[in-house]
Amino acid sequence: MTTRVLVAYGSRHGSTAGIAEQIGATLRADGCEADVVPAGKAEDVADYDAVVLGGALYAGRWHGDARRFARRHGGELADRPVFLFSSGPIDDSATRGEVPPAPGVKRLAARLGAREHVTFGGSVTTETPGWFARQLVRRGHGGDFRDPERVRSWAHHVAADLEETESD
Repeated sequence: MTTRVLVAYGSRHGSTAGIAEQIGATLRADGCEADVVPAGKAEDVADYDAVVLGGALYAGRWHGDARRFARRHGGELADRPVFLFSSGPIDDSATRGEVPPAPGVKRLAARLGAREHVTFGGSVTTETPGWFARQLVRRGHGGDFRDPERVRSWAHHVAADLEETESD
C-alpha cells in the first residue's frame, strides 16, 4: 500500500512554498503519494495517512494559515503521523545546527502529537516584496538560506519513518 501524505504550508512570499514543494517531490521519489497544498486551501485530511505541515516564521510566529490549519484539523491530525517544519532564519543558523521551534510552534507540536519539528533557513532577496524585506536586503541581512540538500535529507527521513510505521 502506498502512503498518502499531505504537505500543507503557510507562505507569504513563496520561500516556504518552495521548501514544501521540495519535500513533496522527495516523498514522491521515495514512493509516497504526496500532495502539496497551501494550508489555507487544504480542505480535508481524511484521505491522507500522514501530514507534513510547515509555516514561515514572522517575528517568531508561524504563518496564520498554518496555525489555522492545525486548529481546524487538530482532531484528525491526532490520528495520523504529523511532521512539522518552519522556515525563517535569515542566516545560516539552521544549517549549522538545530534551531528549536518557536514557542507557539512547540506548543502546537505537543498538542498535535507531532513526531518531530525541523527549522529550515528562509529567504529574503531583492525579489521579495515589501518594505521590511527591502530594508533587510539594503542593510545586508538578506539572502537565500534555504538548504535544498537538508530539506531532501529530512524528507527522506520522513518517508523512511512512514515506511517503518506502515510495516509495523
